[in-house]
Amino acid sequence: MAIYDTEEEQVEALKGWWKENGRSLIIGAILGVGLILGWNYWQKHQQGQALKASALYSQLLVFADQEKDDETTKIAAQLIEQFPRSSYAKYATLMQAKLKVDAGDLASAKIILETILKQKDIELKNVARIRLVRLMLATKEYEKGLQLISEVDPANTESFSANYDELTGDLYVALNRLGEARTAYKNAVRSTQGSPLLQMKLDDITAAEIITPKS
Repeated sequence: MAIYDTEEEQVEALKGWWKENGRSLIIGAILGVGLILGWNYWQKHQQGQALKASALYSQLLVFADQEKDDETTKIAAQLIEQFPRSSYAKYATLMQAKLKVDAGDLASAKIILETILKQKDIELKNVARIRLVRLMLATKEYEKGLQLISEVDPANTESFSANYDELTGDLYVALNRLGEARTAYKNAVRSTQGSPLLQMKLDDITAAEIITPKS
């Protein structure tokens, strides 16, 4: 009888516990399953979106290589609109700036590149800054170009230092500040371990100083 009473008490205790906690357990289980299913769906969705963005970007490169500017422009806009947070969209923005340059619309190209400078992607910002400085060199905004380079954080530009030094030299040459240009070119040569083009620029400066009479 004692055994029966103990089992009966255990059953009653279990019923009471289930009455108090059963609903919470069921809800928790449903939520747990829902979270797992939701996460799996999200992962598959993200993978699908990445594949779509990749396919569009591949198409973009094909059109760009074939110099089909209208198609390239449409694909770039589509990438930016549908996948704004992807790396593909960021590089599609660079493509938009290039297309503006090719069309002779340098002002619009500058605006696009300036918007890229506000993003967090360090590599992308360096690429955009270098292209923007080249545009400033082309439009004779030499001081603005130097100012833009001076705002660069050396800690974030190590792999681009030679590009910045060479551009600095080009800007100083345009301003006829040959001594400063030589220093910048020498820095660039050291970074690139002796580029033939940079050496030619240095030689041109030396020749110009020999030809130009000192006052």
